[in-house]
Amino acid sequence: MALASGVIDRVLVTGNAMCSNNALDGSSGPPASQKNQSSGGRSMFSRMRVRVLVILPSLLAVGAGMLMAQTNPHQSRSTSFGTSGGNINNISKAFCCSGTLGSLVSSSGGQYILSNNHVLADADQAASGEDISQPGLIDNNCRPATIVADFTVAPHLGTNVDAALAALRAGQMDSRGTILDIGVPNSSPLNASTNLLVAKSGRTTGLSCGSVQSTNTSVKVQYQQGCNQGKKFTITYTNQVVVGGSGFSAGGDSGSLIVSQTGKRPTALLFAGSSSTTIGNPINEVLSQLTTSLGSAVSFVGTSNPGNVTCPAAGGGSLRGRPSQTGLDRATVAKEAHAQELMADPAVMAIGVGSSERNPAEAVVNVYVETGRAHGLIPAELDGVRTQIIRTDLIRAYGWNEPQRQAASNSCLAKAR
Repeated sequence: MALASGVIDRVLVTGNAMCSNNALDGSSGPPASQKNQSSGGRSMFSRMRVRVLVILPSLLAVGAGMLMAQTNPHQSRSTSFGTSGGNINNISKAFCCSGTLGSLVSSSGGQYILSNNHVLADADQAASGEDISQPGLIDNNCRPATIVADFTVAPHLGTNVDAALAALRAGQMDSRGTILDIGVPNSSPLNASTNLLVAKSGRTTGLSCGSVQSTNTSVKVQYQQGCNQGKKFTITYTNQVVVGGSGFSAGGDSGSLIVSQTGKRPTALLFAGSSSTTIGNPINEVLSQLTTSLGSAVSFVGTSNPGNVTCPAAGGGSLRGRPSQTGLDRATVAKEAHAQELMADPAVMAIGVGSSERNPAEAVVNVYVETGRAHGLIPAELDGVRTQIIRTDLIRAYGWNEPQRQAASNSCLAKAR
């Protein structure tokens, strides 16, 4: 069940032990030895029960979450994409995790759900054939809901994309590829460009609209090995797409397809973010790597003339100027020449090419710095191109942009990816 925000959920996973005050340390719930071999060999569900347990101080919050789960179409059973879903084995002793089933692709006559590796493949831990449910565990009391697909393939994390495919089960999702609140997307991808107006539909924040802040971005993204437990590690990506703005995404939106507002053309695959940024893999690299992994060409299910996205009245973004291609090329050369040196600073999380906030026609090098952390010298210019420092919190592939809430001492948490 989800809180009204859809980001942090208070759900109890119990087996032989009740969830106690130390559950947040992962010391309660079913032990790893209870996992049995099914659907690829990692199921936890045949020997455990799932209950919802709250104490009085958190009763209202959980009640609101129950209402949200019943009324929010992005978190309920739906045949549309842009909705809650994930691998049913993405669960730990005290936590369950889910993301977004982003869109529909096809290859050699078959149809596949496109989402992230860390949503469908449990961050490289899944075996082929594991069940994918819609909605995800997080929106069904940490229990599998309708099984809609079977995990098929994912390029390994560290290969510059966070992407995965799951073979669609007949009749379980819309075969036309309809994305909730967006409709059927364009079947033709579009490379991201500075200030391009974009949109996405995801499990947590639903339909949101914004604009591309940086392209050709090198970015450090933090992961966690298990569902809200295990070792944290960082992967550095290159040539990524950054969408600016605090309201564009949050944890649970991982796997959403980012499309252009005009023409609904696939542009990036959302996989990470912070309180003020959203990170996406460039869509043509996603398709290329999935084609290699699957062994046959992967393309989007869609139409050639889908119309435009109808954005919320207050969130459509505004059409801004754009630097000249000459200016962008110059900024790209400067960024590439200095990226390694700047990224060596632990406080620098990303560096990309964008436009000046003061003058959208001026190309700049955007340098993303972790808020509250001291950083080394960042020159005002790099080879004659002005730098623009953007402060934000840690960029993560899970639980970003979360409200600060204190968990009830006698309940466990479910985390949205």
